[in-house]
Amino acid sequence: MKKSAWAIALRFIVNVSAWIAFPIIIALYLGNWLDQKFGTAPWLLLVTIGVSFFVSLYGLIINAQKEFKRLSQTEPEVDDSVKIKAINSHKSDKFSKF
Repeated sequence: MKKSAWAIALRFIVNVSAWIAFPIIIALYLGNWLDQKFGTAPWLLLVTIGVSFFVSLYGLIINAQKEFKRLSQTEPEVDDSVKIKAINSHKSDKFSKF
């Protein structure tokens, strides 16, 4: 079953958002807890946020590579009327030059 372009785009956006948000949220809580435990405010918070940045970056790169590979293997389902409109507009562009 082919997926629509909207479903593919929505899945990509959700994955990217998760790779950005979750490591930072975890780093905030972990950094605050470590700072309170060891009395090192704000240093461990800053370190955990820095680490979460690199974790997010790594996850985004891996996720983007998987999505691009998946997109190159499958083409999204396109309505036939859209294909016909695209073909007709391309034909009219050829004749408009003369």
